[in-house]
Amino acid sequence: MREIKSIIDKLTRENFLTKEELEALLENLNEDTRDYLIQKAYDVRKLNYGNSVFLRGLIEISNICKHDCHYCGIRASNHKISRYRLSKDQILDCCHKGYLLGYRTFVLQGGEDSYFTDEILVEIIKELKTQYKDVAVTLSLGERGPESFKRLYEAGADRYLLRHETANKKLYQKLHPKMSYENRIESLYILKEIGYQVGSGFLIGLPGLKLKDYAEDLMLLKQLEPHMVGIGPFIPHPATPLKDEVGGTAYDTITLLAIIRLLLPDVLLPATTALGTVDPKGREKGFKAGANVIMPNLSPMNCREKYSLYEGKKFLGNESAEEKIKIEKNILDSGFEPILTRGDNIKWKRK
Repeated sequence: MREIKSIIDKLTRENFLTKEELEALLENLNEDTRDYLIQKAYDVRKLNYGNSVFLRGLIEISNICKHDCHYCGIRASNHKISRYRLSKDQILDCCHKGYLLGYRTFVLQGGEDSYFTDEILVEIIKELKTQYKDVAVTLSLGERGPESFKRLYEAGADRYLLRHETANKKLYQKLHPKMSYENRIESLYILKEIGYQVGSGFLIGLPGLKLKDYAEDLMLLKQLEPHMVGIGPFIPHPATPLKDEVGGTAYDTITLLAIIRLLLPDVLLPATTALGTVDPKGREKGFKAGANVIMPNLSPMNCREKYSLYEGKKFLGNESAEEKIKIEKNILDSGFEPILTRGDNIKWKRK
């Protein structure tokens, strides 16, 4: 126990561990040392961001995707799903309603839908930036290539989320047919070089992985030094090849949130919807382990259930205003403060 606490102390002090130390930490935590880890993560979170929880308005712009990732419910081979795509006017309307509710970050997320060309996205981004001078625009639209990333940044996009999903190259290639692990990682470095606030992250509980294997993901994140990290439990979807696999747990996710907070003390760290799906109190537990972001849904009500990445997605069934009130109350009841500003990473400045 003393040795594990000394590893946690080193991580807190130096924001770094060797791969071997990370593996030892992941393999040997007990309830006492895990509580110690979570307390340290909470202290670091409080030092850098206080008790703030930043709210982002999430707009799921399309559930059409050209890829066939083995864990994803909107994969191209799922012919049972009802597909949709929001128009430019629908996206802008969601943002307008969100702005009136107080949101100052909009996250445009979708599958890799070829309809959304650079020209269309540039129009949307420029209009948002013209209408609302004080908002941040986040994109989560997959791999688009260096020139596309650059055009969207120059149009005014501030952040780009592109999870690496797993640092195990062999597993990545197995789960992502006709995709390239090297291209995924290169894209993250290109996004950072362009000037985005960059988000990466990984799935917890993918088949074949043990807890110690996430040391590779943590080392990758430390090398990249992203501004944001999104992690969540793998949840099997019935229309995927992994439908019969066992999913990831809230317990492991929260443990890894705490480690990431200590590894990257300045990071913006969401408590994801998937975490709230596998544990009704998961997001609140996540805040106490270092998370400081939540993304309420601003998508049209008739589209939300169609954006089904995994089975049982937490869906409150409330209009955006009602959902915001409920989420803010949960945050306050957990001892934190909901914040609706842009909520940039404290070390980021636009180039």
